[in-house]
Amino acid sequence: MRMSVGLQARQSQVQKLAPRMIQSMEILQMPTLALQERIEQEMNENPLLEQQTGDPLNPDDGDDEVPDKDTRSENEKELVVDNDHDNKDDFERLLNMDSDLPSTFDDSFRQSANRMSEDADRRHDMMANAQSRPESLNDYLLHQLAEMDIDDEVEQIAERIISTLNASDGGYLRMPLADLLPSGHSKEDYEKAEEALAVVQSLEPSGIAARDLSECLISQLDPSVEHFDELSTLIRNHLNDLAENRLPQISKKTGFSIELIQELREELHLLNPKPGAAFLETYVPNVTPDIILEQDESGEYRVRLDDDRVPTLFISEYYRRRLQASDCSDAEREFIKQKINGAQWLIDSIEQRRSTLTRVSEAIVEHQKRFLDEGPEAIEPLKMQQIADKVGVHVTTVSRAVDDKWIQTPRGILPLRRFFVGGTQTEDGEDVAWDTIRLKLQELIDKEDKSKPYSDENLVDELKKAGMTVARRTVTKYRKKMGIPSSRQRRDWSLTAS
Repeated sequence: MRMSVGLQARQSQVQKLAPRMIQSMEILQMPTLALQERIEQEMNENPLLEQQTGDPLNPDDGDDEVPDKDTRSENEKELVVDNDHDNKDDFERLLNMDSDLPSTFDDSFRQSANRMSEDADRRHDMMANAQSRPESLNDYLLHQLAEMDIDDEVEQIAERIISTLNASDGGYLRMPLADLLPSGHSKEDYEKAEEALAVVQSLEPSGIAARDLSECLISQLDPSVEHFDELSTLIRNHLNDLAENRLPQISKKTGFSIELIQELREELHLLNPKPGAAFLETYVPNVTPDIILEQDESGEYRVRLDDDRVPTLFISEYYRRRLQASDCSDAEREFIKQKINGAQWLIDSIEQRRSTLTRVSEAIVEHQKRFLDEGPEAIEPLKMQQIADKVGVHVTTVSRAVDDKWIQTPRGILPLRRFFVGGTQTEDGEDVAWDTIRLKLQELIDKEDKSKPYSDENLVDELKKAGMTVARRTVTKYRKKMGIPSSRQRRDWSLTAS
């Protein structure tokens, strides 16, 4: 096989997006809080960007004060033209400001005292509002174990057992006891391990460190409770039958009446099958609406962007004048032009985001007025392509505009994506959303005869009577998604017996 190295010319077409276009799409996709951070980063990197801090109609009301020329530091002095020199030193100071003073100018500009104070207040509020780390399941058990007067060897094994428990798994012991002991352990060592397990299982929450569901539930039973033996029998031998609602089979095997089995099942529902799950750390993010939807006096909906926290940006007037100065060198002019272009593109991208998000939100609200007026049952099918056609943008623009955006409505704070739902058509040709079908499905099941609950085929027929033609597999899929048991599991055997 002969191998050679050479050059070949090949022509191909590759579609690439300009960096500025990518930046514009990124800004459109950002929620308000992320946009604030992006603006702050851009201001740090571009000294030509300035922020409106006061009332734009009252220039004297600004927060930032211009320091007196005599009190400015060496790096804060204006660029000046010396008739006897070429101004080279001043310009180099501007270009090399970042590299010369990285500790001071790490963000490429000095913040005003007022802005520094605002940043400090914001960081203080974040620290004050931060939640403290909750106690973990393992820590909670170890604290209880430390208060017990037990043998040191048993305590050490108990600590090993606790270390294997996981709150996300419900607090079950999934590891065999023998694996927690050294190899070649004796019978006495294993008995110590069983003693340690009993100690851990005596801790709160009740049912912790169980090796299976039956052991977990039985350990939560109080021996003095009524029907303790019957409950234990159901737990040990008939959990699967209870889950599948096979009460007649249980009655036949145990001799218990259907009424007693149903009563015992209700008591079992009070037990916790995952006692360790209460220690799971759940993160619930704070939602800040990007759009505010309000009704005027005539009842019409008005869309308003909640971008008051987004600063108004403008390009420094000093650098604009400097760009037009006759003594501005080519290198200095190129530097300022580059920064002005970047700043102007950012300002335009923010304005374009504001315009696009407003128009998209208005189109969504107009289409879903019945949903806002009447509730979820009135939501209408809506695709992003419909909004794109109405607004006159590409469908990907709509997708980016609604991504991770929330709208505050009279019905609460909702994600913008909530308004986009699929659907089908009734026999009359009317569009109906899947959400409406799910609500109708729930209504049918709530009102069904529990002695003869609807099968999925029956539900298809009932929906058809309401003008909704849906396939059986679709009904089954949505029933499972909604957490609705099968017809056999929904059947009330006491009604059947009577």
